Amino acid sequence: MNESKTGAAAAGRRRPARERLLVTAARRFYAEGVTATGIDTIIAEAGVAKTSLYNNFSSKAELVRAYLDARHEEWLATYRARLEDAAGPREAVLAVFDTYADCAEAARETGFRGCGLLNVAAELPAGDTARDVVRRHKETVEELILGHLEQLLPAEGPEEAGVLAEHLSFLLEGAMARAGLEGDGSRLAHARTLATALLDGAADKP
Repeated sequence: MNESKTGAAAAGRRRPARERLLVTAARRFYAEGVTATGIDTIIAEAGVAKTSLYNNFSSKAELVRAYLDARHEEWLATYRARLEDAAGPREAVLAVFDTYADCAEAARETGFRGCGLLNVAAELPAGDTARDVVRRHKETVEELILGHLEQLLPAEGPEEAGVLAEHLSFLLEGAMARAGLEGDGSRLAHARTLATALLDGAADKP
């Protein structure tokens, strides 16, 4: 092992056990799925004792929920960074699309598989509490779009803005699903172009 890899491994071992478990779970869950990833695999790859896992997470289900919460927070952090460059509400809506594209690009080298949260939800039975985490995330995304639209189109009223927010949300999620299936983020770029046309058309309405 060369010096840089040795240093990276040592830095990894210095991370708290909870962080190491979450980082490992995130990588494995996204690449292989929740069902296919066993607890023993996560423990071995994270380099922690089994007691460390159960000292931090009472069960695999709790680890899954922690993973979903972490992905939600990561998405919000990426969105906020994008929002800093938004010149106005139109660009703020497009920042949501750009955030999805950023997520796709971040996963490109290891294998882009679409939305990590929806991938987990698809594996879980109806009524599982972890699915509520995913649902709330998607609701948050649509609410962010709606908030920007209400600023962009104040004359349209909340009902019209809500319809357009739902339309854009469907466009975004559909593009993400297709992009994940194809392992390529170009669908997201196309969705952004379509969203731009919709926004400009709505803003130009008399």
